[in-house]
Amino acid sequence: MMSFQIKESVMSGVVGGGVSAVIAFLVARYVAPLPLNVMDISIGNGLSGFFSGLMSGFVGVYIVLRKISYRKSS
Repeated sequence: MMSFQIKESVMSGVVGGGVSAVIAFLVARYVAPLPLNVMDISIGNGLSGFFSGLMSGFVGVYIVLRKISYRKSS
């Protein structure tokens, strides 16, 4: 049986990965849709990675904090 920490880490990773994929898609689609040169591609990839990591980090921390507060109240 998996421990609470491992199970929550896996769940946070899966949800964070899904959020990262959606954010990366949205940035590539609407912020930097048609790169003109290598620099535009690099800036688009950098923005996509930054916002994806930022959002997945927030979602992962939120999930873990919510689960911990739920366990304390039970």
